[in-house]
Parts: sequence; C-alpha cells; structure tokens
Amino acid sequence: MEMKKRITLELRNRSPAEIVELVVDNSRSADGEVEGLTDGFAALEFLSMVNVGLSSLAKLPSLPKLRKLELSDNNLSGSLETLAEKCPNLTYLNLSGNKIKELNTLEALQNLKSLQSLDLFNCEITSLEDYRESVFDLLPQVTYLDGFDQEDNEAPDSEANDEDEDGEDGAGPTGEYGEEDDDEDDEDGSEGGEVGLSFQVNQGNQEEYDDEDDYAEEEEEQAGAHGQKRKRDVDDEGEDDEDDEDN
Repeated sequence: MEMKKRITLELRNRSPAEIVELVVDNSRSADGEVEGLTDGFAALEFLSMVNVGLSSLAKLPSLPKLRKLELSDNNLSGSLETLAEKCPNLTYLNLSGNKIKELNTLEALQNLKSLQSLDLFNCEITSLEDYRESVFDLLPQVTYLDGFDQEDNEAPDSEANDEDEDGEDGAGPTGEYGEEDDDEDDEDGSEGGEVGLSFQVNQGNQEEYDDEDDYAEEEEEQAGAHGQKRKRDVDDEGEDDEDDEDN
C-alpha cells in the first residue's frame, strides 16, 4: 500500500492536527521520499516509518512536537540534517538497518540537542573501530547508543527490563508463588495434609455413626434395666400372692 493512502486510512476521518501517534510501517514510498505527511500534523509526537523504502528525508514536514522517530530498515545514507531542522525536539531516533557507513554522516545530528537515545543496529558504521566511543564523543547529548550507555548499562525503557518487571522471562517473584501454593496445599490437605475435605467428611460421617451406636447402646442398656425392674416387680407380686394364699 502506498504511504499516502496508508496515512489517509490511519486518519480515520480525523484531522491531521488531532494525530499524536502515526504508524505507517511496511507501506511504500514510490520515489523514496516521505509522502502524505504535511505541516498539518503539528501535534505528532510519535512517528514510525519502518521499511517504507525511504532514501531521503528532504520532504519531511515540520513536526515540532515529535519526540520519537522510527526509521529502521530503510535506504537512508544521509540527509540527516533535515531532522534537526524539522524535528528539533527529538529524544529517540532509530536508524537501524539503514545504509549509514561513515561517522561524519552523524554530524548532522549534533544539532538535535534533546536527543537521548540513538539506534544504529545493522548499519555498516557499527563495524568501525571504536564505533561506540566515537559516536558518544561526536554526540555528547546522547545517553544510550543501541540500547546501552557508555558503561554498558541498559536503557531503563528497554524490552528486556520490561520483561523482567512483568516476570515473563523468569519464574515470577522469587519465593512468593511457591510458598503460597504450599500453604494452600497444607490448608486444604490436597497434597498430603491431615485435614483434607474428604477426610473431614469421612470423619464427620464416622462421628455420626459413632453417636448412633452410642445412642443404640444406651437405649439397649435402658431397655435392659427396665426389663430387669419389670421382672423384679413381677416376682415381688408373685411372692405377695403366695403369702396371701398361705394366710
């Protein structure tokens, strides 16, 4: 899909002035230039044009509020001076996978005073001797190059750190999940506990049976005692009758 048509679709009946983020990745620029973007996108803060066939930024419009720009996997080899002129407030710039070979090509970025993070993965420039030291010297305002600072500390907003915080690549918070499971298992007896649900039910039923047995025995004892009393009464009556006959 052509970049111009893609931008029209992304507007979704909104005016360019309402757009804060715009992604046109994998669309196509017919002549290697930025197409469909105008100065009307003045509120734009994030723009992603990954793999759109760009070879020049000469037609990039003025985007004064733009802070993050994704330009990876294009054919850019220069014309970076346009960025300082049109996007003076950039803090993040991704030029990975472009045709940037020489250190002097990056001199145009010196005027991006707010630039903090620069990515040049898979560019030929990364094979230069002392590549990292040279870029940091040339662009002292840059804190993170290819995701790491000069002391090899990873950028705080990197994907790796996000995964660690979310627990996706590890086993979650250390020691908490397993302990809770163990406690639950001990409480409900599902893993060898002494008072599981079935045990409680069986124990309750057994107690009812025991109570019934005790009640039956008590009734039998009472019945036996009553029978013996009745027998003694009958015997006493019989003795009284014999005494009367003798008299």
